[in-house]
Amino acid sequence: MKNVKELLNATGMGTTSSCQNFNVFKKTTFLGFALATVFSGCGRLATIPYLPETTPEQWLNTHPHINISVGSLNFVFMEPTSTFLVYLLGLIAFVIGVHFICIRENQKSRSWWGIALILWGIGAILGGTDYQSLSYELKCRGKEVCSYLSWVEIFYYLASISSINAMVMAVTHSSAGSLMKRVLPVYALANNLIYSALCIAGALVPNRFLVSFELIVLFTTPNYLILFAVNTIRYRKHREKLDLALMFTWLFLGVVMAAYYSYLGLGLSKTLWNKGIWFNENDVLHIGLIFWMFYICFVVAKKVRDSSVRTD
Repeated sequence: MKNVKELLNATGMGTTSSCQNFNVFKKTTFLGFALATVFSGCGRLATIPYLPETTPEQWLNTHPHINISVGSLNFVFMEPTSTFLVYLLGLIAFVIGVHFICIRENQKSRSWWGIALILWGIGAILGGTDYQSLSYELKCRGKEVCSYLSWVEIFYYLASISSINAMVMAVTHSSAGSLMKRVLPVYALANNLIYSALCIAGALVPNRFLVSFELIVLFTTPNYLILFAVNTIRYRKHREKLDLALMFTWLFLGVVMAAYYSYLGLGLSKTLWNKGIWFNENDVLHIGLIFWMFYICFVVAKKVRDSSVRTD
């Protein structure tokens, strides 16, 4: 219990002045997961078909897979190499997040980085389960046409949006001026709340766009641009090494995303698979993100400190 109180104080959630905002952030995240859990038994989400329409047989023929039997348990394990990469990413992110918590030393920015990366790790595991390892079981088994997504993916989206907004909170404590220290927490809360509401509504209606990867990109891209702007402005003013490191953090992520979309646009996945080699755009993304995580761990972590209060 003592450790929980210490963590709340470290993130700012234990202080009177910021308690209300952070409690809303927590409640938004937990409410999203709770609603998703309550409604995860609803079958309407499964009525959104995968496009182009794909039968279970076609799914198996177009993805590497292994049939696994353990006693009475039989299931299809999809994309073994891709699953390894995304689960490795999730584990690395989770461990680095714990590392941030362990070295926080009452630095709220480090605590928020820890929360962000732990959530990122959880999200990666959930995403890898839905997109890779159990994609056939979750989307195709027993159906005439495979579904677009499952409730596991909804959990992935909720963990991801919370992770990214936790990064906003981390940078708020380390790099924001007095004005942005008031603005960014409100923005993060609103971003988290609005996206979570839309995503859950899209799952219940159901609506393809509201539960799409494109929608979460629309909500998260401004976050990264804001963070890059905050760190760039502060670096120009104060020449802080942390802000320079964080500027490269967001640029690094941009390069990884550009590599992902470039690989996707060139259609190299299909070309290689026709030759019996499975290496798709998600593998490019996950390898890039693994290196991104190492950069955060070995370059950013040791520089992260809460900024002193300044008047801008």
